[in-house]
Amino acid sequence: MTATAEKLTAIIVDDEPLARRGLRLRLENLGGVEVLAECSNGREAKERIPELKPDIAFVDIQMPGINGLQLVQELSAEELPQIVFVTAYDEYAVDAFEVNAVDYVLKPIEEDRLQRAMERVREKRATADLAAQREQLLEAVADLTQESPQALEEKLASGELSGQRYPEKIAIKDAGKITLVLAKEIDWIDAAGDYMCVHAKGETHVMRITMKELEQQLDPRVFQRIHRSTIVNLGRVSEICAHINGEYYLVLHNGERLKMSRSYKNKVQHFL
Repeated sequence: MTATAEKLTAIIVDDEPLARRGLRLRLENLGGVEVLAECSNGREAKERIPELKPDIAFVDIQMPGINGLQLVQELSAEELPQIVFVTAYDEYAVDAFEVNAVDYVLKPIEEDRLQRAMERVREKRATADLAAQREQLLEAVADLTQESPQALEEKLASGELSGQRYPEKIAIKDAGKITLVLAKEIDWIDAAGDYMCVHAKGETHVMRITMKELEQQLDPRVFQRIHRSTIVNLGRVSEICAHINGEYYLVLHNGERLKMSRSYKNKVQHFL
């Protein structure tokens, strides 16, 4: 930091304690940033940001409850600090653009990349030119996607990047480790209390997320709820067996039998 550089305040929002600590240490190494608080979820951040009024919020996107994108959308324009998304995967780059984030940094964080993000924050603070701010974010997304800012502008203008997008991979956090599971390889998902059990390629991955939140990440053309606690990959169903009480059982390609409750029987058409 130069002698004349303004010292900025920040808040870190991430449900992984090790990730929060790692980012705090990197910011301390860079200098010029005072971390006012760390939040472990979006709900906590939604309370602390208006209270502390930080200059920057470093926000993980994939969190249980209120995720990073929802947090930004729920804060008012007056409450909103500059946002730098810090996340383990890149499916949400365009969503970050649409909520006017300053930058988007992938984990594991490299210090020189974090330095570039801080430079963008300072550049944005130095100007009230919205067109310049838009250009800075386009450049950030271009760095991530390896496309030129001009190509991204053209796609946004044509509507090619609009509409609902579903990630190709689901990020599953467990014991400080993030496993990326291809959505198309998921056979079915069932609930176990506050956790979801994701069954894919003969393995079961456990993640702390609600059924509704996980369902929103999955393409409904591929995945359908068949029970209040079960989601199935339509392409994995090999048989539909009717039961005398009006319920159905679905037999998957691997022999697994899943119960479809009567309240979801209208979903049978998706399998035919």
